[in-house]
Amino acid sequence: MSVGAIGTNERYYLVREDILPEALQKTMQAKELLAQGAVKTIHDAVDKVGLSRSAFYKYKDGIHPLSKLDRERIVTISFDLEHRSGILSRVLALIAGMEGNVLTIHQTIPLQGQANVVVSVDTSLMSDTVGMLIDRLSGQEGVRRAAVIGRG
Repeated sequence: MSVGAIGTNERYYLVREDILPEALQKTMQAKELLAQGAVKTIHDAVDKVGLSRSAFYKYKDGIHPLSKLDRERIVTISFDLEHRSGILSRVLALIAGMEGNVLTIHQTIPLQGQANVVVSVDTSLMSDTVGMLIDRLSGQEGVRRAAVIGRG
């Protein structure tokens, strides 16, 4: 899969851990130790896993666990909500209850008994999928439509 970043083409590959070079595996181990707080410094982390600091710095920004990449997402969701008191509040509570973090909210003026609301949600802490979130939102009283309109 080729992903465009401002003026560049970056390519990403899904690779099984056991065929990665040892330096990449140790870089991930060092990053995990740092993230868990098991060590305080990069120097301590690379010493513990047996990796040079130069190799760590070379690879640290280019390797990430797939589960982390899959979950670090911001999604933009569009809703058509009935214009009744408490509907938006219940929608936001449902998102928060599923560990979604609402970053932005934009609501249009209600016309013909309904308003369009667009929210950006950080889903990185959610244990459920975005699809499950949309299903739950779609079943919420007063929600006429819920759809993902963007991912970032």
